Amino acid sequence: MTSKDGHTWANPMVVFPPYKIPDGVTKDNRPGKVAKDLYAVMHQRVGFFVSKKNRLLTLGYYGIVLEPHDDPNDGRGIGRVVREVLPNGKYGPIYFLRNNASWDKSKSTYPFYTTSKDKGFVAACEEILANPLMMQQMVEEQDRNDPLIPLKKDYKAFSYYHLPDNRVVGLWKHALTTISPDGGKTWPNPVIRAPHFVNSNAKIWGQRTTDGRYATVYNPSEFRWPLAISTSANGLDYTDLWLVHGEISPMRYGGAYKSYGPQYVRGIQEGDGIPPDKNLWVTYSMNKEDIWLASVPVPVRAKAESHANDVFAQLPAGQELANWNTYSLVQAPVSIGALPDGTKGLVFKDSDKFDYAKAERVIPEAKKVVAEFSVVPAQNDKGLLQIEFQDGKGTPAVQLTFDAEGNFRHKAGSRFKNITKYQAGQQYDVRVALDADSRSFTVAVNGKPTGTYIFFAPVASFERIMFRTGEARHFPTPDTPADQEYDLPKAGDSDPLAVFYLKSLKTSAPESTPGPAATGPSGL
Repeated sequence: MTSKDGHTWANPMVVFPPYKIPDGVTKDNRPGKVAKDLYAVMHQRVGFFVSKKNRLLTLGYYGIVLEPHDDPNDGRGIGRVVREVLPNGKYGPIYFLRNNASWDKSKSTYPFYTTSKDKGFVAACEEILANPLMMQQMVEEQDRNDPLIPLKKDYKAFSYYHLPDNRVVGLWKHALTTISPDGGKTWPNPVIRAPHFVNSNAKIWGQRTTDGRYATVYNPSEFRWPLAISTSANGLDYTDLWLVHGEISPMRYGGAYKSYGPQYVRGIQEGDGIPPDKNLWVTYSMNKEDIWLASVPVPVRAKAESHANDVFAQLPAGQELANWNTYSLVQAPVSIGALPDGTKGLVFKDSDKFDYAKAERVIPEAKKVVAEFSVVPAQNDKGLLQIEFQDGKGTPAVQLTFDAEGNFRHKAGSRFKNITKYQAGQQYDVRVALDADSRSFTVAVNGKPTGTYIFFAPVASFERIMFRTGEARHFPTPDTPADQEYDLPKAGDSDPLAVFYLKSLKTSAPESTPGPAATGPSGL
């Protein structure tokens, strides 16, 4: 897939077609199993390489699976293929870059790279083979005794970055790590589990960010969710842990080895270029179904320096969401766009049957908050928009909803109570004043007070305001079975499109009024 801006993507194109395994192929670790009408499994650890002459190559690996639980990355596959990515969406011919020792090259569908008449392409391929950090990423799929691979251990999903003194930090699955003193040619130090990094069977990505700091992106749990980021000033000591992707979309189709959550994270490796916005871009799989992309602003920050004063029509183009986190899908996009009155605002569209669009604004921590926002629902008979007021960890205390029956309501414990009716196409200016200590809030709609209400859950303070086009999800849990063996009903369907427009959000923290001095323990 290609994109000019990282946000809008073209439809997928096949780069490496399905590869027919010749009938009769065997593997020495699978006695009695013989290939018959089988296709190779494309196994992927490293996808791109930019040569010194600025030629972009893409790579893939064809592995062999003869039966269930056979591994495509056991060093007994066919080999790694390579082709050049050309301008205007075109690609060069496919070649084998390296075959497994067990493979009979006479049975190969594609020629070996050395047969290419393009000397620049051949030189770029040989750059890969001469680069120990590229070859180290291929250890799972190539032969474990391949002389071009420096560390011949069964460590998976290698990523790396350079320190200022030119040493290389290596990172592997399970948060394994060590340091190479010579650019990855040798790894004399023991490979250990990184102290205090919680990471189970998922991958970890590390890189130096454009502000000179460092970041690792991984699943900080014994599951493949959530996806988080930790940052470091020196590339050795990591001092924080913040959220990148906390949502777990419903798994639409059951299947083998389909773990829940955002997983298999990869970024832009050293030497492959720097994004024009200088942000940290990572891509990953959700439930092994959909491919996601996250753009993390650099410098990475988790605290708001000032309250929101976001009147989108008045903000500079391209800067409207500088202080927002968005969760945007193909069928549930959220972006700056045109409003019915001709101005611009934050547009939520949702036709996704299983997921939603979301936007979140972090604000300075406060026990008392006043929030004012203007919403225009495009309809009042389908879809919904929920607004939540949350603490620093995302725990909501107050939830307001424009629902599918034309009601603007608030969550009251496990029930919902109506505040007012709403009409399609009309603007609703909502003012909410929250007090964490009294667990109460007031709501005014279009200047008219509607009442005082109680939180449905207590919080100590507020740090986030969230807008979401669907109900909150609480699945899976740590007790959910690892494998989903069922498909969701009508898994390929869509819902009727619902649209909501957010024109503005302003917040403030009124000064607290001192109360009477405490004289003893509180009680009933």
